[in-house]
Amino acid sequence: MNLALKRVISNKGSHGVDGMPVYELKQFLKTNWISIRENILNGEYRPMPVRRVEIPKPNGGTRLLGIPTVLDRLIQQAIAQELNSIYDRRFSESSFGFRPQRGAKDAIKKAEQYINEGYRWVVDMDLEKFFDKVNHDILMYKLSRSIKDKRVLSLIRKYLQSGIMINGVVVRNEEGTPQGGPLSPLLSNIMLDELDKELEMRGHKFCRYADDCNIYGKSERAGKRVMENITAFIERKLKLKVNREKSAVDRPWRRKFLGFTLNLMYGKAYASISKQSLNRYKDKIKEILSRSKPMTLEQRVGKLNLINVGWINYYGIAKCKGIVEHLDIWIRKRLRMCIWKQWKKVRTRYKNLKKLGLEHYQAIKFANTRKGYWRVANSAILNTTLTNKFFSDLGLKSLTRQYIKIHST
Repeated sequence: MNLALKRVISNKGSHGVDGMPVYELKQFLKTNWISIRENILNGEYRPMPVRRVEIPKPNGGTRLLGIPTVLDRLIQQAIAQELNSIYDRRFSESSFGFRPQRGAKDAIKKAEQYINEGYRWVVDMDLEKFFDKVNHDILMYKLSRSIKDKRVLSLIRKYLQSGIMINGVVVRNEEGTPQGGPLSPLLSNIMLDELDKELEMRGHKFCRYADDCNIYGKSERAGKRVMENITAFIERKLKLKVNREKSAVDRPWRRKFLGFTLNLMYGKAYASISKQSLNRYKDKIKEILSRSKPMTLEQRVGKLNLINVGWINYYGIAKCKGIVEHLDIWIRKRLRMCIWKQWKKVRTRYKNLKKLGLEHYQAIKFANTRKGYWRVANSAILNTTLTNKFFSDLGLKSLTRQYIKIHST
């Protein structure tokens, strides 16, 4: 429980339907834990409904999240830790999602290996609203084969059926494992482990990350046969639905997997950043570096660093040195545009250009320019004053430097 408490506090996260923030949990447990523990052991504990949050998807539609209360997150985390110790060693080597010491990067490297071995057709399977469609009875049956304490099974079922609060009204859920709680990722792996075992039994090469599954083959004909057979298995045996519009048999370089596209160069596979992922990243940067947004330069740089460090740590495994170099130039140009906008008056521009080392005549000439903000950001006016060193000294982290660091280790 102490380990679970540390993890819940370190993950922070939003409040549930009771409004209790994470930082109040420790004090709440000091006064209430004994009675909560008794209720759990006696099978009388009742989880609260989850708070519904809708996250817009990049390709349209919304992803539905269910945020449990911080107390329920703690209990779910404790259950998940114990179940992980039972189940993780049984899971397939080709399952990479939500598992210790495994992640999306490992899935991409494995996919590259398959393509290099000659498996150059992919069956890209997409499960329709997987987390919302999981059959509770099938999932509970799978759990009951390994968990013998009925109190634990009862508590997990209560979490599955705790309901969702929408506009103050609790809606009962008869299927699905709401995304947002610590239990949901593990339960999804337990549910789909049967699919992994089926694919292994048939001798297929595949990579699965949660509900994203790519199966690799040597011909289009074989791929179509696999698609037909595995779709029938998923829908008949697991009672899940395959999204036929988003699923396809195609070349890996024409599909995207976990934000990457797998390409071929001189017969060897390499990962590149998908166009959709790149556009999503640029949209985030544009939002921070919009010249109409009232923010100090330090605030902008701080927000940029938060996004850039996480983004390059994830996408840095791709072959994208030219892209990150271009992005660095583009980010600095947008920063220069924002700064020029903040120096609204000619007097302010003159004063700041002088501070940055321009001669009196040049400073007057540049301060009185009639060029637009973006043209000034691209011109010698700011390239010779707001230099790369200026931004580096300000604390802006270079994507290129981080990329080189990733590839030198």
